[in-house]
Amino acid sequence: MGVVQGDLVVNASGGPVMESLPAVPGVGRVPAEPGVFVGRTHELARLESVVAGSGGRAVVVAVHGLGGVGKSTLAARFAELHTDRFSLAWWATADSPAAIETGLGELAAALAPETAVLPSEQRVELGVRWLATHEDWLLVLDNVTSPQDVADLLSRVRTGTVVITSRQRSGWRTVETVPLDVLTANEAVQLLTRIVRSEWPDADLAGADRLCRELGWLPLAVEQAATYLAQTRTSPAGYLDLLARFPARMFTATAEGGDAQRTMARVWHVTLDRLADTPAAGQVLRQLAWFAPDGIPRDLLTGEVGEPELSEALGRLAAYSMVTLTGNTVAVHRLVQAVTRTPDPTDPHRQPADIATARDNTATFLSTALPDLDPDTPANWPAYRMVLPHARALLEHTTPDTDTIQTSHLLNELGLYVEGQGDVGTAIGYLIRARDSYQRLYGPDHRATLASRNNLASTYESAGDLGRAIPLYEATLADYERVLGPDHPNTLSSRNNLAAAYQAAGDLGRAIPLFEATLADYERVLGPDHPDTLSSRNNLAYAYQAMGDLGRAIPLYEANLADSERVLGPDHPDTLSSRNNLAYAYQAMGDLGRAIPLYEANLADSERVLGPDHPTTRIIRSNLDSARSS
Repeated sequence: MGVVQGDLVVNASGGPVMESLPAVPGVGRVPAEPGVFVGRTHELARLESVVAGSGGRAVVVAVHGLGGVGKSTLAARFAELHTDRFSLAWWATADSPAAIETGLGELAAALAPETAVLPSEQRVELGVRWLATHEDWLLVLDNVTSPQDVADLLSRVRTGTVVITSRQRSGWRTVETVPLDVLTANEAVQLLTRIVRSEWPDADLAGADRLCRELGWLPLAVEQAATYLAQTRTSPAGYLDLLARFPARMFTATAEGGDAQRTMARVWHVTLDRLADTPAAGQVLRQLAWFAPDGIPRDLLTGEVGEPELSEALGRLAAYSMVTLTGNTVAVHRLVQAVTRTPDPTDPHRQPADIATARDNTATFLSTALPDLDPDTPANWPAYRMVLPHARALLEHTTPDTDTIQTSHLLNELGLYVEGQGDVGTAIGYLIRARDSYQRLYGPDHRATLASRNNLASTYESAGDLGRAIPLYEATLADYERVLGPDHPNTLSSRNNLAAAYQAAGDLGRAIPLFEATLADYERVLGPDHPDTLSSRNNLAYAYQAMGDLGRAIPLYEANLADSERVLGPDHPDTLSSRNNLAYAYQAMGDLGRAIPLYEANLADSERVLGPDHPTTRIIRSNLDSARSS
């Protein structure tokens, strides 16, 4: 039985009877409202509706999301907006069971200061007892690691409101949840602008949208950048430049008085520490850092980490909001990627050797997904389209001196593919890098080096830069003949390409004899039906047409088209090109009665097979329009 001492009821052991202790006016603990708060209208409304619909019952809601996304800020804003609703609002750091107990013990001491001298366990019990026997209070448990850490407390609380913030997105079961994502693009710019202008009113913030996009609209990153801009009087463009040149330093940079633990470099370190019992989690995250942020096929990750370790690692990363999973793909925030792939010898999760291994493994995975595929064959295009965005990301974040054989193969294959799709500028960049890397790794006379030089010359030709294409073709052909011999298929291909470049330059005097000799060698070495022989024969017919000799061009076109349809099939890209060339020759002869129907049928096939915007389709369509207007 309790006894009264002054105005305080105490029990026989000397502790207060918490059940009869009212909330003390002015007693509470909530962080100061953020100086700048933007957006989150939907999430605040969701919190409001959950609390308003409680009907006096206990309300527990968990706000979950990626570290740095603003969960604590949202909870503090909610508490500040509703101070009149609650008799007491109490904030407790909850990143461990010990921290939760500390917060509850401090609550008891704030309500009844004389309990400060009691043992910790008793103070915790008194704090829980007060919550369990009172209504209209708000308890914020900030940064809860696991639902299990708060299960015992929640089982005893029957009234009041508990708002939990956590990186853990799963395991909440009956607890209401509010997922928190990054800001919208406009909200991120607004946040950055208001923070900077509070200290630097006349700041020129041109490019703020580009900076926020690079930061992935993550509130912590935007705030960190904004305080840096304001303190150092740096422009958004200047910050982006620093971020590109000195990422390790900028990810840890804080303004004067800032919290060094609340930076891009530190915010996910804590999560990875918690995942230490799943070693593959850090390994998989380092792998993901080299892909494009969205739509990463899970099949591409199978390699160094096998099953079931891969699925378990992805599951735990998803549980802590580090990645987002679908049945077939993975997504990861671009800033998580940027920090993860930035080496830091002081961080066990970002050791330089581990990051380099992940980079090289990614090149291997992507290269292996394109095993000797023909980039001109439409059936192979889905594989190229799957790999391309992730290869672009890898190549953008690596330098040529780190390229491996697999990276070089990837560059070469994608260079040929994007050239065929009409992106010649990108193709040239990829093929230059492939040539240089092959030469560094294999030497100048290796077949892969020679092939990459030939491919580069072909792409220069496609771009209309014959001034660079022809000398490169000539030098490569000389090396092919010296290294592989005059009859090697690669040598014949190189000779055929040089002849085509001569023709494109208008030098038919050199082009036609070289075409004729090369075709004879193709037929002798590879046979009359080999695809390269067919291509060579088509080129010779085109050269005859360019010379004005339709009497030799048309029969050769007709015979070659029949062979292409028989050998390659009617829908092969080379067959479509051959058919287009024959129709063009008919048009040149003035025989529109044969040219136009052939164009029309070929255009329908090209649109069906290659798509309406493929370069070959556009050429056929243009030729048909020209024939119709003749």
